[in-house]
Amino acid sequence: MTETTTPPLRDLKDSVGSLTATLSVVGYVLVLGTLYVGLPIYPTLDLETVNVLSHAIATINTFATACLAMGWYSIRQGNVDRHRKFMTAAFGLILVFLVLYLLKTGGGGTKEIDLATGAIYYGYLAMLAVHILLSIVSVPVVLYALLLGMTHTPRELREETRHRTVGRIAAGAWIVSLSLGVVTYALLNHVYGYDFVPAVLDVTVSFVL
Repeated sequence: MTETTTPPLRDLKDSVGSLTATLSVVGYVLVLGTLYVGLPIYPTLDLETVNVLSHAIATINTFATACLAMGWYSIRQGNVDRHRKFMTAAFGLILVFLVLYLLKTGGGGTKEIDLATGAIYYGYLAMLAVHILLSIVSVPVVLYALLLGMTHTPRELREETRHRTVGRIAAGAWIVSLSLGVVTYALLNHVYGYDFVPAVLDVTVSFVL
């Protein structure tokens, strides 16, 4: 078993709970503000750029899922250092995803599947609902597990924290959410097609003009 003796954020060991809460709230506010308020902080993007960002996001999510799976496998093998590297890489990819997602939806818009009814449509909606729910739930548990891992030694994680339990929940929810996101992308862009819905900010400006 390999272990890293000095975690990179050791000085924040006693602030994991408050940091998790703060970062979770910031993330929720940023995403909800972008989707439903129309934060005027994004450049206006055309549909072609939105499509490029969609492809990039799907690719990033695929690699993030692979990193999560390898991180889970590594800790099952007792390799703490490799586990930490894969999980940190997955989190870094998710941060890139978040930036691109906010840019795409805030400056361009969103896509809705080009189906009006039927079993496939309702199945798609159910899958999308699970994806969104898991995305929401994943934020605090992923942050908490990550911050524990970056502030505590392996011994402390095993003996003094719930990192193993929380990490298992976080990784499971994260993997399923990312996988469903990639499936959603494939259905929208390569199977059934989509209707493009401009960003809230664009709609507001058009109405005022």
